[in-house]
Amino acid sequence: MNRIEAVNDFVVKFANVNGSGSASANELFAKAILRMGVPVSPRNIFPSNIQGLPTWYEVRVCEAGYLGRRGGVDMMVAMNPQTWDADVAEIAPGGYLFHDNTRPLPPAKFRADVHVIGMPLTEICNAVYADPRQRQLFKNIVYVGALSVLLEIDPKVIEGLFGEQYKGKEKLLASNMQALQLGREFAQEHLQWPLGIRVQPADRVGDQIFVDGNSAAALGCVYGGATVAAWYPITPSSSVAEAFQSYCGKLRVDAETGQNRYAIVQAEDEIASIGMVVGAGWNGARAFTATSGPGVSLMTEFIGLAYFAEIPVTIINVQRGGPSTGMPTRTQQADIVA
Repeated sequence: MNRIEAVNDFVVKFANVNGSGSASANELFAKAILRMGVPVSPRNIFPSNIQGLPTWYEVRVCEAGYLGRRGGVDMMVAMNPQTWDADVAEIAPGGYLFHDNTRPLPPAKFRADVHVIGMPLTEICNAVYADPRQRQLFKNIVYVGALSVLLEIDPKVIEGLFGEQYKGKEKLLASNMQALQLGREFAQEHLQWPLGIRVQPADRVGDQIFVDGNSAAALGCVYGGATVAAWYPITPSSSVAEAFQSYCGKLRVDAETGQNRYAIVQAEDEIASIGMVVGAGWNGARAFTATSGPGVSLMTEFIGLAYFAEIPVTIINVQRGGPSTGMPTRTQQADIVA
C-alpha cells in the first residue's frame, strides 16, 4: 500500500471530546511546527457546551504559506469513539490513522487503504498517574510526544514552549515534560518512524505570530489606545475581553506605581455593557465591547443614543452562523443581512 509522502505540506486533524484538555495540547502541536519556521493554519471546531460533545482541531502545515483549508486529511488523530466512523472516512487514501489501541477494535472499523498507528495511551497513563483527571489531561501531551517522533518535530522546541507557559510553575512544568517524554519513548521503541509526512526546519514564517482572531482584535484594542472594556459573556466573543485583560496586565500597568491604567467590567447583561461603554466614551475614554449577533440586537437603543450624541464607541461583533440567534460555535463568516 502506498503512503502519502510530504515534507512541510500536509494536514493533521485531531478528533477529541470537548472538555478533555485537548485544545491546549493540539495548539502546542501547531505552535511547535511554527517555531520550527514552517507556517501553520489551525482551525478549532468546537461545540457550545462545557464538556462531552465532539470537537476537532485541524492543522494545515504549508511551507508555501497558504492559510486556507484544503480538501483531505493526511493524518487523523482519532481520540473520540463517538465520531470514529466519520473521522476515519475523512482520511485521504495512503494517509495515517493514529489512535488509542488500549481497547482493540474490530477490523471492520479500519480502512485497508490507510496506515494505522496504534498506541495504548490509556494504558500508559493509567500506569503512571493515579488521579483520573491527570490521566485524561496528560494523555493529550503523551500523544503530542509520540507525534513529535513520528513527524520529526524538534522536542526542544516543545520543551521551550512548556518553559514559557509554565514559567514559575515548576511542578506543572515537570509533569508536562514527563508526559511528553513518555510519548516519545514509546514511539521510539514501538512504532515505525518517521512517517511519510514530516516536518523539517525552515525559515518561512518571517514576522508572523501565532494568534487567533479574538486575541488579535484584543491586541488591536490595546494598540488603538482602549482603556475601558465592558462586556457580557457570549460565545464566540468572550475570549476578546479575556485576551484584552491579559494584554493589559502586561502593557497597561504603570511601571512606577504598579497601578492599572485600564478598567474591565463584566456587566450583568449586554444592555448594561453597551451603556457602560457609551458612558466611558462620553467622558473621553476609548472604550469597546465585544459581543455576537444576539447581543448587538439587545444593544440597539444605546447604539442609537451613541449615534445621535456623536459618542465614539467600538463594538466588536464576533459573527455566528445564522439564522436567528445563530450557531455559537460553528465558525464561519455568516451573519445574515436581510
